[in-house]
Amino acid sequence: MDGAIVFVIGLMVGSFLNVCICRMPKKESIVMPPSHCTACNKNILWYDNIPVLSYILLGGKCRFCKARISLRYVIVEVLTASLLVLLFLAFRENLSKFFGYSILACGLIISTFIDFEITEIPDEISLGGLAAGFIFAFAFPALLDAPSRFSALIASFIGAVAGGGSIYLMGLLGKIMFRKEAMGGGDVKLMAMIGAFLGWKLAILTFFIAPVFGAAVGIALKIKDGREIIPYGPHLSLAAIVAIFWGEKILNLFFNRLY
Repeated sequence: MDGAIVFVIGLMVGSFLNVCICRMPKKESIVMPPSHCTACNKNILWYDNIPVLSYILLGGKCRFCKARISLRYVIVEVLTASLLVLLFLAFRENLSKFFGYSILACGLIISTFIDFEITEIPDEISLGGLAAGFIFAFAFPALLDAPSRFSALIASFIGAVAGGGSIYLMGLLGKIMFRKEAMGGGDVKLMAMIGAFLGWKLAILTFFIAPVFGAAVGIALKIKDGREIIPYGPHLSLAAIVAIFWGEKILNLFFNRLY
């Protein structure tokens, strides 16, 4: 397997993620009916459903009704493919981490775009991803650098508790201080999912990195729209990606300087 093959597969995976992003907020099945135009409901022909290429050839419009196709479809496909290639290049020597982190990354992409749209994260992604993290850790202990399946499962469980617990405590503290909800339950479950895949150290690092992105976006939206509430899931997701690629280096640098 090389990067080009991973990229092509990533485009196809991204196409499926688009289905999830489009249908999950509407509580629709991601399996049936087949892909169709949301404007005229006509089924999309197979040659009009080729990731990126079909969008370009169709000029970003439905073949039948000429309704505009959201650029988000292309963004998700290219983002997914690019991220999977980067994961492959970084973890090709540890395929357990490559596949595990790829599953996590797909869940983060879905939750990010849905959270942006409706400021909610579907339980099917967060809780389903949490279960997937436990199962994958048990099946492939190398995901968490554990010596056995049982120790990997324990590490995954501790990571989930650390991730979800950190956000829960922050939300509880915020509610006490500001007398209103400061963090949604979806963010708690999303962080639990992240911790199940990354373990407690990288989960805690994700917790501390996320506010950096959240503060920057929050200030920008406050100035632009006067918005008080922003979706926090995307910032947790971005922080988790940073932790995946550079988490160990960040932790080593921090503790080396500390001691």
